[in-house]
Amino acid sequence: MASLRDIKARIVSTKKTSQITKAMEMVSASKLNRAELNAKAFVPYMEKMQEVVASIANGAKGSISHPMLEVREVKKTLYVVITSDRGLAGAYNSSVLRQVYQTILSRHKTKEEYAVVAIGRVGRDFFRSRGMNIVHEIVGLGDQPSFTDIKEIASGTVGMFVDGTVDEIYMCYSHFVSAISQVVTEKKLLPLGEVKDSGASPEYVFEPSAQAIIDVLLPQYSESLVYGALLDSKASEHAARMSAMRSATDNANDLIASLSLTFNRARQAAITQEITEIVGGAAALE
Repeated sequence: MASLRDIKARIVSTKKTSQITKAMEMVSASKLNRAELNAKAFVPYMEKMQEVVASIANGAKGSISHPMLEVREVKKTLYVVITSDRGLAGAYNSSVLRQVYQTILSRHKTKEEYAVVAIGRVGRDFFRSRGMNIVHEIVGLGDQPSFTDIKEIASGTVGMFVDGTVDEIYMCYSHFVSAISQVVTEKKLLPLGEVKDSGASPEYVFEPSAQAIIDVLLPQYSESLVYGALLDSKASEHAARMSAMRSATDNANDLIASLSLTFNRARQAAITQEITEIVGGAAALE
């Protein structure tokens, strides 16, 4: 049985741990508020971009063409996997990586049939340790990333489809539903196929031409989809870390209560033993 000193030391160390996890929970809650605002603020831009692209692509069928709209035979697939740079976020990273890994194993027989773009150190290390084909990687993104931070990798990813290096691109990330709910999502980035309009859209007059505009807009639209997924994933990361730290704090408090009870019982037993020894000694002297 542990001594009173050992139990006391465990109580002290657990209290320090609970203070750390509580602080991390509060920091994540603060970051979540801003990340959620960033993700929601990006939605109107995405909807307007989708509206314009859909109006052009669907309204000028037959008169425009673009590699991003063409569905071709799939010989190689690219997966854009978004994870975090740090752990302590519950199942946030493992859920995404587990689904992507199982998907790759089920869809592809050789490494030549797929490639991975890893956004986040955890995902990069996961794929690298398994010898999987990583073609691009980016780590060290801030908690509130800007489009400039991922512009190069987003344009490079889109460029791999346009030049025929890959034949389809999927984004895999954790979709933010609420502070207590995040869902692993796989979304097809390219080819775009028929872009669905988000609702009733006005008539547009294209200058210089629909083809010239679609040549500029489609790459921007695809790159913005990657950025939107990153903002969504960041909100999920902060929410998952906040929940994980809250659970860790609750567990630490439960452990402290249990250890305190054990400590009090052991101390009471020690005091009782000392009283018994004193009484016994006094009786022996009579």
